[in-house]
Amino acid sequence: MTDVAIKRALLSVSDKSGLVELGQALAARGVEVVSTGGTAKALRDAGLDVCDISDLTGFPEMMDGRVKTLHPKVHGGLLAVRDNPEHAAAMAEHDIGAIDLVVVNLYPFEATVMRGADRDEIIENIDIGGPSMVRSSAKNHTFVTIVTDPADYAELLGEIDAHGGATSFEFRRKCAAKAFVATASYDSMISQWFAFADQQQLFPDMLAINGRSPTILRYGENPHQQAALYTPVGPPGRGIAQAEQLQGKELSYNNYNDADAALELVAEFGGGDPVVVVVKHANPCGVAQAASLSEAWEAALQCDSVSAFGGIVAVNQELDGATAEEIVKIFTEVVIAPSVSDAAREIFARKKNLRLLTVGYLPNPRRGGLLVKPITGGLLVQTRDNGAITEADLKVVTKRAPTAQELKDCMFAWTVARHVKSNAIVYAKDGATAGIGAGQMNRRDSSRIAAMKAAEAAETYGWGAPRTVGSAVASDAFFPFDDGLLAAAEAGATAVIQPGGSIRDDEVIAAADEAGLAMVFTGMRHFRH
Repeated sequence: MTDVAIKRALLSVSDKSGLVELGQALAARGVEVVSTGGTAKALRDAGLDVCDISDLTGFPEMMDGRVKTLHPKVHGGLLAVRDNPEHAAAMAEHDIGAIDLVVVNLYPFEATVMRGADRDEIIENIDIGGPSMVRSSAKNHTFVTIVTDPADYAELLGEIDAHGGATSFEFRRKCAAKAFVATASYDSMISQWFAFADQQQLFPDMLAINGRSPTILRYGENPHQQAALYTPVGPPGRGIAQAEQLQGKELSYNNYNDADAALELVAEFGGGDPVVVVVKHANPCGVAQAASLSEAWEAALQCDSVSAFGGIVAVNQELDGATAEEIVKIFTEVVIAPSVSDAAREIFARKKNLRLLTVGYLPNPRRGGLLVKPITGGLLVQTRDNGAITEADLKVVTKRAPTAQELKDCMFAWTVARHVKSNAIVYAKDGATAGIGAGQMNRRDSSRIAAMKAAEAAETYGWGAPRTVGSAVASDAFFPFDDGLLAAAEAGATAVIQPGGSIRDDEVIAAADEAGLAMVFTGMRHFRH
């Protein structure tokens, strides 16, 4: 493949950043510039000679600019295979001049939707001519250079200079690939708007999924896997992908996954009383709410200090120096906070590898959206688990109703349990997790593992009894048998919160009554796989 000299360029852009400078640079290199509408005006206002698209086509722009570039003299100049004698003859017969460079970016559909424009304005910002020119140019990249991103103008000019006024095939091929990504993502945004916003289709016939600006990660879950982070095309996200990293090594695939789990859980508590969440391998291993972050950290750590080593820490308010001083006493991979005080930053700076992230604000745990999980041969898609219950939704099913403190502990345990891998069992007491059992194949084992961790903590810290004594226990799904509930009672739990709905609910309720437990049903399950 050979270099192609840039003699004529077609410029038609909505985003005019860098336009005048590009036009001036092309003119200085002897390139004829053809342009449209507002782009031509901006170039003329800068003192450049511009050929109007209407002069090229012989037809005026019409229908409020809807029809201007959809013409054989444009697309013939873009699509002609120049070393094909028949194409060359057609160009000569119909007076079609070759177009060597196309610089196009599309109507601001995304920005129009984001600022709440009405339907008519949104429809008017669906670009037709622009994508057509982009696709024609990209298809014929053997002869045509297509640039769709102002960020690439400098590279374009450098390429022209490096090749004596031409571009290389490798550069044109790279630009073509980027151009098709631009049109694909653009059409995807439009299709999503039509499906979800305009027609309220939760699961449209075709699901378009795309992302932008990949961050290449060191590797995936394991070193032999490759990985990247993409951010969605559409409304700006509010989550771990948008966090600002203040210090530390690059985030790995596992860091992102675990940090997301920690942020999602701490967001459940909003910006109220101080809360600390410690996560390991996407499961919380300690959560506490207290009068200060440092107290919450201590209580969260005491739930399972062994698992907290090398964990992820998330807090729900500005991270202060006193708490930072305690956190750095153990090895921690990532710390996440809405903001970090100067004193805390100085302390964390001692641990140069520790990744410190600020998110500015906590995501809304009740937000909507779809979750996508690949399986062999397909995609599983579901709505986010954003369901929630209040104390008013609880149904007391035992002879004894929970006390006010037990009810408070029940709600705390329930909030944590929805973020623990199923089968999930969470003991909580006085605003702190006492034991967490995650990801077991049966609920009884989860109950026993959580109790075992609580017993280990009691021994480590010299408590007279584990914190499960007098605690509330939450189960993410119903107890199918009474064995899991009885294991919780053996650990010292006095109150139970669970969804209910088992065919053996009566047996489980009877066992709770016999053990003197207070139990409430939520009517809502929170499996997390």
